[in-house]
Amino acid sequence: MKFFKYCFLAALLTVASNEIFSQGPGGPPPPVNPTGAPIDGGIGLLLVAGIAYGSYKLKADKREEKAKI
Repeated sequence: MKFFKYCFLAALLTVASNEIFSQGPGGPPPPVNPTGAPIDGGIGLLLVAGIAYGSYKLKADKREEKAKI
């Protein structure tokens, strides 16, 4: 009797897992000509900030080297 219960439970879980992991209907199709992400002033600001931070760190390292000498 235990064997029958375990087989029944295994079959039930197998069938239930197929229902759980199945996908529903899809959404609307994507647009024909999608527009890209707007890349404008934000990239320029990040570039300027990176250059400013890099130059600051270079100057700070040079000052630190002079202080050691």
